[in-house]
Amino acid sequence: MSKEVRPLNDLRLKTPRAAAVAGILFAVLHITANVLIRLSIPSDPAADDFWLEEQAKTIALGLSLVPIAGIAFLWFIGVVRDRMGELEDRFFSSIFFGSGLLYMAMIFVSAALAGGLLTSYTLEPDLLITSGVYTYSREVIFTITNVYAIRMAGVFMISLGTIAVRTRIMPRWLTFLTYSVALVLLVSIGLNYWVTLLFPAWVLVVSLYILILNLRKKDAEA
Repeated sequence: MSKEVRPLNDLRLKTPRAAAVAGILFAVLHITANVLIRLSIPSDPAADDFWLEEQAKTIALGLSLVPIAGIAFLWFIGVVRDRMGELEDRFFSSIFFGSGLLYMAMIFVSAALAGGLLTSYTLEPDLLITSGVYTYSREVIFTITNVYAIRMAGVFMISLGTIAVRTRIMPRWLTFLTYSVALVLLVSIGLNYWVTLLFPAWVLVVSLYILILNLRKKDAEA
């Protein structure tokens, strides 16, 4: 007996319509982690190191959310690329994909440094402070997160906004919002610690938009 041959189109993996939930998950986890950490660490670099002991559990909780948020962010990138489909432009898509990976890699590095700082303080608190490692590590974490990572987030948004203009995968109001938030991230570096929350908030808006479109399409097909 001859086996039935299925068309190649039927054999392709299809992105789950609920995959847009990944962006929502990333936004919620990332915002939660940032709020926990920001409220636990004094803004003044010259402040005492008391927070390393008193806020250790809160900071550790925030850091534990970062890897899960990173995995969800990778799914979000996949959802956006799936929405582009065959209209995907190689040039802007490369910038979009590369800046997204760099952003998440820098967030991971900052979280790892913060975790190492907490562990070092638990083992050798006096040595950590007197050696200058505490001051150095704190400044490195701040620079990675609030200068380099947030600029990569701005590039990520600008590249996606440009793709949206050409392919019309997003409405005009959302494209305008994307460019506006990206501009804020690029020019307001270091002015306010809470500016970094604009990026996950934007991901939340985009994910909700894609999720609503997917649900409407499902209802229409039904």
